[in-house]
Amino acid sequence: MFINKVENTGILALDLIDLKAKLDIVIFDIKALLYQEAIVREKEFREALAQLDWLAFTDKAVAVVCSVDAIVPPWVYMSIAEKMYASAAYYDFKDKAELELDLWTHNLKLMDLSHFKDQKVVVRARPNIPASLYMLATKRLLPLVQTLMYGEVGMPKVIFKKDKHR
Repeated sequence: MFINKVENTGILALDLIDLKAKLDIVIFDIKALLYQEAIVREKEFREALAQLDWLAFTDKAVAVVCSVDAIVPPWVYMSIAEKMYASAAYYDFKDKAELELDLWTHNLKLMDLSHFKDQKVVVRARPNIPASLYMLATKRLLPLVQTLMYGEVGMPKVIFKKDKHR
């Protein structure tokens, strides 16, 4: 008879990869809206904004960037946000990697972790997971769990174990 020792440990796993945003992330570069790709001229800028197909951003996360060294007044960002408001699922002035991390962090912050209360929990080891997500997971899990571990259910590294006398 085969006995699954991993299942018998009672360890629950949290896989941070499951919280990665499913949204398509696209880049919106302000450079194309600038006069000679260098300065903001209000009339031309507003005309360029009006000609864009904002529906192309529907249900997408948009990383707004400016790939040239230009002085961009704050009203420009407000104007872009106003246009994206109706269609984009999420937008911010950051590069694609930062935006992806923000969305991932947001998902982890919103996750209901109540089923981990008083349990032994392992946060799965995965390549290419930002360190900040492991730190946030630890912060959120510490007050709940009996034991916090890292790695795989079969061979975890213990990070924290609640004192039984508390």
